[in-house]
Amino acid sequence: MDKVIIANNLSLSYSNDETIINKASFSINSGSFIFITGASGSGKSTLLKSLYGALKPKEGSLIVGGVELRGVSGSKLNFLRKHIGIVFQDYKLVKEWTIEKNIMLPLIINGYEKSITQNQVESLLKHVRLKHQAGKYPMELSGGEQQRVAMARALSHNPILILADEPTGNLDDYSSQLIWNLLEGANTQLKTTVIVVTHHIPEAMGVAYKHFHIEFGSIHEVN
Repeated sequence: MDKVIIANNLSLSYSNDETIINKASFSINSGSFIFITGASGSGKSTLLKSLYGALKPKEGSLIVGGVELRGVSGSKLNFLRKHIGIVFQDYKLVKEWTIEKNIMLPLIINGYEKSITQNQVESLLKHVRLKHQAGKYPMELSGGEQQRVAMARALSHNPILILADEPTGNLDDYSSQLIWNLLEGANTQLKTTVIVVTHHIPEAMGVAYKHFHIEFGSIHEVN
């Protein structure tokens, strides 16, 4: 099975601050569902940032989707990001854009034709049960609805990898379950690799998954 992520002696830090991830080595198979846990401040979000190039490796090697991220060029990083979907805990929706246009964003960046873009967005709005909200703006929606929009946006361009940072941390039970169903569906039906940073792994997961835990700068797999 192909490896979508390979880390070898990876160390991460912000500027000259203390090392947050220290000499971590791990790999993730394409099509896997991965949970990353750890105490607050352990480096979960830091690791996630490195996987889409927002934080460059301090030492070691980090290869994501065949792209070495240490010293990566801007063009290669942009190419990689076109194949990644990201779900942030604080949604990061464009407040001045409608829900529909927010979901369109990755499709526009990737140069999809207008008709394909429209069909994909309509399908996703139905999928996240927000078709009736298409013309509204993010601030007119609840937190749970905004996260469902963010989830639809992450799925819109059929990414090979979805990175989700505490995607259900602030949500009601209904929206939380819907988000988990969408992530599971992407993994099982589209064979998308899904990596979720979370404090709590749901008790009833409908997919097989692997669990990595971060502690004292080290990353280890939990059996």
